Order: sequence, then structure tokens, then C-alpha cells
Amino acid sequence: MTITTMETRGTVVFPENFVWGAATASYQIEGATKADGRGPSIWDTFSATPGKVREGDTGEVACDHYHRYRDDVALMKDLGLNAYRFSVAWPRIQPTGSGAANQAGLAFYDRLVDTLLEAGITPYVTLYHWDLPQALEDLGGWTSRDTSYRFADYAAIMYDRLGDRVSHWTTLNEPWVSAFLGYGNGVHAPGRTSAHDALRAAHHLLLGHGLAARALRSAGAEEIMLVVNSAPVLTPAQVNDPAAAVSEADAAAAHRAHALLTRQFLDPALLGRYPVEVLRAAERNGGTAHVLDGDLEIINAPIDLVGINYYNPCVVEDGPGLPADAAWPGSEGVRFATVEAPVTAMGWPIVPSGLSRLLVRLSQDYPQVGLMVTENGAAFDDVVEDGRVHDDARLAYLEGHLRAAHEAIEAGADLRGYLVWSLLDNFEWAEGYGRRFGVVHVDYTTQARTLKDSAFWYRDVINRNGL
Repeated sequence: MTITTMETRGTVVFPENFVWGAATASYQIEGATKADGRGPSIWDTFSATPGKVREGDTGEVACDHYHRYRDDVALMKDLGLNAYRFSVAWPRIQPTGSGAANQAGLAFYDRLVDTLLEAGITPYVTLYHWDLPQALEDLGGWTSRDTSYRFADYAAIMYDRLGDRVSHWTTLNEPWVSAFLGYGNGVHAPGRTSAHDALRAAHHLLLGHGLAARALRSAGAEEIMLVVNSAPVLTPAQVNDPAAAVSEADAAAAHRAHALLTRQFLDPALLGRYPVEVLRAAERNGGTAHVLDGDLEIINAPIDLVGINYYNPCVVEDGPGLPADAAWPGSEGVRFATVEAPVTAMGWPIVPSGLSRLLVRLSQDYPQVGLMVTENGAAFDDVVEDGRVHDDARLAYLEGHLRAAHEAIEAGADLRGYLVWSLLDNFEWAEGYGRRFGVVHVDYTTQARTLKDSAFWYRDVINRNGL
């Protein structure tokens, strides 16, 4: 057996009270982008810009979850989900990113939370999953320090409205993506291409996280989480052989990439300091004047969980003379490598063992917090045939990763739950509607939902609390 596969024989049982659920994001499923006072987001603007999203797709309708949420919650109940992680559309709450709350927008999330609770499903609320109000981007977006304070104000509004029924709060989803794909290489909204802007955005996202965490905690929030898109950083040889010999130069490349991907966010949030590799990158790209005295103390506000979105490992090796990748300021001399492994429809290598290695390392590096897999899943080219979707490849992907998660628990990782990505096929950002991640198929013409084989399988996993 190679490490890019996982043994699928044998019964495993997860800990008592392990959380099983699914995750979505507002812009990817809600649609109704002009309904009930919602303002435009950076993704409305970006997706409407020719050439930015495959086939010119936008989230204007998406899965029409805004109008069909009751049916979607009924599907969740049928699947036996314990938890549902969803994000709030900030422009639905504050159309310009500041000022008084839009009551119609708040009312939608009131209805959604109440419907979830009636179905016995625990809501996990994410405050920011990339849909920044366009009005704030016009004022500088995440490169502006003021956006961090506006985010804290918005967090307080949401807690004031939902805090009597919601105990689980996430500040940011994947700030690396927001900063470095949005402001660094420009493949995500708002589409800027500046290393300096990306590093400023990363810091202000963290500052916004810290300010929001303080606001939530002072208002009475029981559990606060930060979600990162982390991955084990491996050399090509290590993908299938953890004991493979690694040259000093390759080890240095992997160490730097890990600092830029994961430690850039978790060290400030959990340890109150930036890795030296990040500070060096900032000094080479406009300096660190945006990091003010007291910022790291704010960013280091206590949190309870770190959410891990894992899809594939990051594979690197020494690349003498290479310039920095646009999405990785500070990666000079690092070559991002490909691996020999099966891939998903996104072209991402399938390496389940990477999840177990990642969870164990994070538990060792940051023992003060628990962990939750907040996204894990795969896109494949699904087809409805005779009313069924036989997605054997996704089922195998999920089983392999759940077995890897269980191995991590046995190795000492403090893993509290697993949320599959995603409940529904949806708007997959720059890929538009051409990539399907859901365990539920969505016909975007009729909005019909069809449970895939992986959904029925996942229901059984939840029922037995294991494999």
C-alpha cells in the first residue's frame, strides 16, 4: 500500500460526541444577490468581470438556498447531520460594510438557525467566507486597517442577533486564500496582484480576527474558531515514504513553505508572534509599517478551536534561482512540485495520509486548542443516471480521509469533528459551476437536489459513528 491510498478494511469507531456535519458558504449557494437589501460583494463584482470566472458564471442564483433553505435543512436532517457550518453574507447584513444592520438580512439567518435547531442540527456560523462588501473594497478592502474594525462591528451585530441560539462561531475562513489569491496573484476576488497588498491584507485579516474574537467573547460566545487551509508540506519523495531522506536544501524549502502557509496565521493567533520567514518576506515587499504596536496582542485573543480545511498536501523542493510565486511572497528559491498520485477533477492529488500527518503535527505544535476538520471533499465529474449519482470516486476519497482522521486521533490528535465539503454542488469560485464537490447533486436549471451515493454512505457513517 502506498501512502497516497488508505487501507479500507476494518472497523473504526470515532470518539463519543464526535461531531459529524457538512459545510457550505454563502456566496456559493445562497443566490438572491439583490434580494431584501443585500449590497454587492467583491465576488459579485469579480464574477461579473469578463474572463475572471470560467464560462462567465456568477453566484447570482447559485443553488437558490436563500429561498430553498427549508428543503435543504430537510435534506440535512435526512442525512443525520449533527452540525451544519454555513457562512453569513456580510453584504446581506451591512450592505456597505458599516452602519446599521439590514433587518431583512438578519431575518434570513434567524429563519435558517431556527429551522436547523428544529431539525436537531447544531449551527456553526462562519462570519467571513470571502464575500467582502464591495463598498469596503472601494475604500481599500483588507489592505485598509479600518476594514478590521468594521469586521469586529459586524461580528458584534451577528452575535447580538443569533447569540441566544448559536454557540459555535468562526471568525475567518482561509485567510491565506483571501489574502494571497485575492490580493497576491489575483485569481480570486478582488483580483489584485501585489505582494505588498497581499501581506498587508493577511495582517489586517488577522487583526480583524482578533478584534472579532474579543467582541464575541465579551458578548458571551462559548466557542470561537479560526479556520485555515493548512496542509502538510512535503518533498516529492516524502509523499509515499515519510522516512525518505531529505536534503538540507529541500528541508529548508519545506520549512519556509510551512511558515508561509500555516504558521503565518496560527503563530500570531495562538502564540502572539510572526514567523521570521514572514517578517523577512514583508521586509522585501514594502516593509512592516502596517504592523502596529499592540496588534499581535489583539490577534492573540484566546480561541477554542482551529478548523482545518484539507484537500491535498503542499509539495515543494529546493529551486535555486526561482523567483517567488505570486501567491507566495517569500518563496524565492522554492519549487512547487507535482506528485505521482490519483487526482480529482480539480487536478488535486489524492493523499489521505496527508490529513493524518497534518492533524498530528498541529496538535503537537499548538496543544492549547482543539481541532476540527471543517472542510474535506473532492470534485468529480458526476452524472445523474436513472435518478442516481454513482460517485464511487468521492466515496473512496471520503473513506480514505476519514480513516486518516481516525489514525490521527489514535496518534494523539485532539480532533473534535468532521464536516464534509460540501453539502451541495455549488458555485466553485473561479471555476464557476464546472466543478462539483457536493454529496448532493444540484441541477442548476431546475434546482432539483439528488442525493449521491456518497450521501447515503455518509449517513451510514454518522449512524454508526465510524466505518
